[in-house]
Parts: sequence; C-alpha cells; structure tokens
Amino acid sequence: MAPKARLFYPKELKSGLISKLSENQSHYIKNVMRLKVGEKFSLFNSSNGEWNVIVISYINSLIEFKVEQLFRSKIKENNLWLAFSPIKKIAQDLMLQKTTELGIQKFIPLLCERSVVREINIKRAEKIIIEASQQSNRISVPEIYRIETLQKFLKKFPQNSSLVFCDINSDFNDIKKILPAKNSICILIGPEGDFSEAERQLIVDHKKTISISLANNILRAETAAIAATTILSYNLNLK
Repeated sequence: MAPKARLFYPKELKSGLISKLSENQSHYIKNVMRLKVGEKFSLFNSSNGEWNVIVISYINSLIEFKVEQLFRSKIKENNLWLAFSPIKKIAQDLMLQKTTELGIQKFIPLLCERSVVREINIKRAEKIIIEASQQSNRISVPEIYRIETLQKFLKKFPQNSSLVFCDINSDFNDIKKILPAKNSICILIGPEGDFSEAERQLIVDHKKTISISLANNILRAETAAIAATTILSYNLNLK
C-alpha cells in the first residue's frame, strides 16, 4: 500500500537515513495530514527515487524521520521542455501546474519583443512545480531556468534537439512523422501579443525548428502550452 503523503526531498535518500523536514513540510505532515509518530509517508527525488519513511519524533516545530526502504525506483521519462514568454500570474500558475503534471522536464522563460510580463518569480514557480510533482505522483521535479532573450535561446539551442514551434500559420499537424525517438523536444510558445515578424522569421529559419498547428482557432498562451504538451506527451508515449 502506498504511503498517504509524499514530499519532494532534494537531498540524498538512502536506507537508514535519519534527518528532519523543513518547517513548511513539517507543518504539512503534522497539521494537514495529521501524521503521528510511527506513521509513514514518502519522500522522493529524481536521483534516488521514492522511499518510505517513518515519523520518529517531533523536535520543536520540525519532524524527524527515518528512511526505511525504496518504494519506487526512478524511471525514464520523455525529455520534453517548454520555452515560453512569461504571462499573467494566474494563467502562468495554471500553465506551470498542468504542464508539470503532463511531463515537462525543463521550463525556459523567454523575453520577447511583445512580452507583456517581462520577468518571472522563480521561487513562486518552483513552489508550484514541486507541488504539482508531489500531487501528480511524479518522481522527478522539472527545472526552471532564469529568463533569457529569445535570440540567446535560439543561438545556443542544442544541436541534437528539436524545436516545436506552435504556429497558427502552419498547415502541418501530423506530429507522429516528426517526433524523434530519443532526443529532447522543446515546445516554443509565444507571448500574449505573439512574436514580432522579425522574431517569427528567426524561429522559422532556425534549422532545428518544426512548425505545427494546434488548432484553427487562436489559443491563449497557457492553452497552447497545455495542448502542445498533451499532444506531444501522448505521441511520445506511443513509441
């Protein structure tokens, strides 16, 4: 039977380890999940997998735990990234949450000419991503990078990766014909005001770009990100 609570733990996990949770995590286990000494939950990270642990004591406001045994080994996941221009807070929170649930491994915020929001709160984004990973039963937690310009992103884009440009002007939508079997795939979503013509040309001319159409309608940025992640994840899982 799976433990009833699971938390991301960034440090090393191994059998017999005794350590403490953070104050926020301790509050969650004690006051939200109401676990008592002797009861179990699980801790996970992408390096060590997921482990059953037991509450051994409450020390001031912190929970002391002991790692028992490996519950679930780390698994191979699709190497799917999302490059996006920051959008308004509520919409962006939703986008980060849902695309984490769907399997995004890396989030790359981009500053574009028409970006309405021109910065991103990394700590807030990390909190949403971790919570979404905990709730969706993922073992890995996606990385989120600091914001960079679209031009810099395109210039250093990896040679062995594919850049999937979600473009309403494209007439191509047969994803199965273009998906590589092993390499990383990066979804590229434009800002709320769309890319400028100069930016669009840079993207289309990039040798790693694959332009696809998601729908006949104009999609909001968060809708496009969730739709593209769903479509690509589904097709990658068929391979």
